[in-house]
Amino acid sequence: MNRLIAATAALTLLAVPTSAVAKPSSADRTNAAQECRAELGDSAATREAFRVKYGTNANGRNAFGKCVSTRARDEEQEGEAAKANASKQCEAEAEQLGAVAFAAKYGSGKKGANAHGKCVSAKAKELKAAADAKDDEQIAERKSAAKTCAAERKEIGETAFAEKYGTNKNKRNAFGKCVSKTAKAQHDAHAPTS
Repeated sequence: MNRLIAATAALTLLAVPTSAVAKPSSADRTNAAQECRAELGDSAATREAFRVKYGTNANGRNAFGKCVSTRARDEEQEGEAAKANASKQCEAEAEQLGAVAFAAKYGSGKKGANAHGKCVSAKAKELKAAADAKDDEQIAERKSAAKTCAAERKEIGETAFAEKYGTNKNKRNAFGKCVSKTAKAQHDAHAPTS
């Protein structure tokens, strides 16, 4: 009996709190599904690139679900990062402005007591919108790259394309490798230099 109690106590101490394993919210999943639909696109090239990137079964038909799962986790992480960074930004701004000016700028309650919360909410929305804009930019780059790669494959032929981009034994990963390489080149070309 004592061993059972000791074993139960040990397992309880090892258990991870459920709050530590956060799951994406329904809003995160909704936003993720919208991003996945945008990335899927309408052209054969974008659909093929989408299937290659996310599909894990033989025919890639599970790609949309895998995309939503991946992007929902990303949305949840972006939201958490936005809140954390917003709080830090608000603390810095409060220190810079002073308590009275900060309360006047953000507060709406008695003596602006809710200023920090209002500031964090506003800045978190801005940071999340910036992260979503970056996601949209990456999706556009990937779709453009898929169309570029499809055109190149058509121009030089399947065999030459596979030899040029394929890296695995049977060179079947050529299209995905081309899309990744082309999207990265497009991103680097548009990235600001410092």
